[in-house]
Amino acid sequence: MEPKRIVIADDHRILRDGIKALLATMDNINLVGEVANGSELIDLVNRMPVDLILMDIRMPVMDGIEAAKLIRGKGMQMPILVLSMYDDLDYYDALLDIGVNGFLLKESGYDELNIAIKAVFEGRTYFSSDLMLKLLRGKKTEAAVTLSERERELVTLICKGYSTSEIARQLNRSISTVEKARADLLVKTKTPNSTALAVYALKHNLINLSEV
Repeated sequence: MEPKRIVIADDHRILRDGIKALLATMDNINLVGEVANGSELIDLVNRMPVDLILMDIRMPVMDGIEAAKLIRGKGMQMPILVLSMYDDLDYYDALLDIGVNGFLLKESGYDELNIAIKAVFEGRTYFSSDLMLKLLRGKKTEAAVTLSERERELVTLICKGYSTSEIARQLNRSISTVEKARADLLVKTKTPNSTALAVYALKHNLINLSEV
């Protein structure tokens, strides 16, 4: 199996060095580049194939939101894991709408970084539990839609980060049935992807936080 090609985009050299040290201990991972802003990131992904982007939000010249928007606008669908701080909450909705695949605290250690990378490579999403809890504390609202029991089961498994095949096994359904049900939920909740759906479900009390 070819090593996964990863790029780090962050304007703080000390953070890039820390992530590089963690990546160096992981199997089947190849760091192919590091950049200090979104403009450099766009240039890099235009020049070489990349399997995963680890990206900061607030960077000079071009921030992570604009960079992610341009990347998705070019039709590039490689996973994007956002390197986040606790005070970045105001940016999350915009990034979810763009279609990033997860959020990871900058101070995360080896175990969480490894889990997050594996999750997105398996087609799942990842949202740091600490960030999720902080997001929910200040933004919980009444439910905007009503879910059936089957829909609640599906959303709960999505919030747990299960892949489509794992959900199909859990619910004893075919993969195509799960994919259609997920697509229907995205339309129903007006969310662009599974990460946004998970946040929406928790923010609007569609499922209990204790179930996740």
